[in-house]
Amino acid sequence: MRKCILLAFSLVICLSAISQKTDKELHQQIKEAITGFNGDIGIYIKNLRTGKIVSINADTVFPTASIVKVPILIGVMDRIEKGELKYDQILEYKDSLLYAGVDILGSFKNGEKIALKKILMLMLTTSDNTASLWLQSLAGTGTRINNILDDSLGFKDTRVNSRTAGRENNRTIYGWGQTTPYEMGRVFEMIYQNKIFSPEACERMMRCLGRNFWDEDEAISQIPPYVEVFSKNGCVNAVRSEVLLVNAPHNPYIFCIFTKNNKDISWAHTNEAWTLARKISSLLWHYFEPKDKWVKPAVE
Repeated sequence: MRKCILLAFSLVICLSAISQKTDKELHQQIKEAITGFNGDIGIYIKNLRTGKIVSINADTVFPTASIVKVPILIGVMDRIEKGELKYDQILEYKDSLLYAGVDILGSFKNGEKIALKKILMLMLTTSDNTASLWLQSLAGTGTRINNILDDSLGFKDTRVNSRTAGRENNRTIYGWGQTTPYEMGRVFEMIYQNKIFSPEACERMMRCLGRNFWDEDEAISQIPPYVEVFSKNGCVNAVRSEVLLVNAPHNPYIFCIFTKNNKDISWAHTNEAWTLARKISSLLWHYFEPKDKWVKPAVE
């Protein structure tokens, strides 16, 4: 009986803590914004100054699509930290690395040289798949990356599936990789707070994540161009997802929006998921940076 009472008391305390850290006003606005969306959606938002969050299906597992390139970055950075790779080392491209598509790296000739740091840039800036699969191999394969995510960082759902032994069933369901809105938001928060490997490694990863070419259709398009944003997006037909850490001057924040099983699989600017992501991103920017507090940096 006493154990039951203690358990109930602990549950009350836990629920109270969750309630206290939830931004109830913003939660209601986001809930209204996503009503009627034709697909499955998960949202995780965190004000990094106050710690207040919005969490809607944030522990649901979603396909990463190209957001899997963030775990690949972590895997490569781990090898750089251990001295097994060098950020500026020169590597040789081979035709066998080609992943058919429109990648920049895929247009290289067999035997051409390229620096590791440029391969990282192509993976994260243009989302080059040939570069990404090469880096996944250089990181020690998906198995090694997954071990880092699990053993070192404590993530239970974020995984690389493609070309990874034992992950075939997960690949059938989720594709190249899988994660949850909360876990991917936490990855970005840990990088921002210099909690993955070393401050130097985190600073390097932030620089790599701050150069996104894809900034027209996605949520990042709603952030003023003079504000620093670390981001990665991922898209396949029925999946449109994005994670941003907006280094806003008053309230830096994380915004993760993941979708799957989307009815609208078009690739136009008007795609329903992209339109929703832009709408919420604009809402968040104005919520966290009110006009009466925000002044565009002056040019002297």
